[in-house]
Amino acid sequence: MADRKPVLRIITSAARESLKPLGLAQRGRSRLWIDDHEWWLGVVEFTPPRIAGSGLHVGAMWLWHDVDHLAFHVDAVRVGSELFRTEDQFTRVALELSQQAATSVTALRERFRTLPDVARYLTSRPVRRGFLWDSFDSGIAAALLGDPDTARDHFERVLREDPLAPWMVDAQEKTRELHAIAADHDAVIAWVTRAVDSCRSKLGLDPVPLGIR
Repeated sequence: MADRKPVLRIITSAARESLKPLGLAQRGRSRLWIDDHEWWLGVVEFTPPRIAGSGLHVGAMWLWHDVDHLAFHVDAVRVGSELFRTEDQFTRVALELSQQAATSVTALRERFRTLPDVARYLTSRPVRRGFLWDSFDSGIAAALLGDPDTARDHFERVLREDPLAPWMVDAQEKTRELHAIAADHDAVIAWVTRAVDSCRSKLGLDPVPLGIR
């Protein structure tokens, strides 16, 4: 099996070349890099295969989910793993992956420049039964934008799902809270602000004022 040690070094060097100039920050010494936009993150992961090498996963995370781990709520790109064979070969692989990551991060920034951009994207997606978080996110975005009717419609889709797991019960509890305050814009903003502040704290991110009005 190839030595794993040069893999992370090569990936980190390539990512620093392509992602650091864009303002992304590496999570410790991991394969994860984040693009911080206060209430959402661009997330880049140079995904590890079972043996030495790397793939790529880039997406967006909505911090109103208030979780203690990075997540991909919107996928931008996924690339299968390329194995490490030699340092020269893998250096080329890492550079290509990091450049693709930079392109995807830039595309996410363009797609989600403002809250209305996010709301339009989320609420225009086809409804997928069983994808509870799609409707949860769409409802929050619509409520933040001051559209309680659309927000309630999406929240009611969440509540119609059968709660087959504890995380679904928790999601529906949050959804009931949001459904009840959907017409109160200030209350929605306060709810989202608390959730984002809590999530940022759990992820070890600095507190920031949220520009979500």
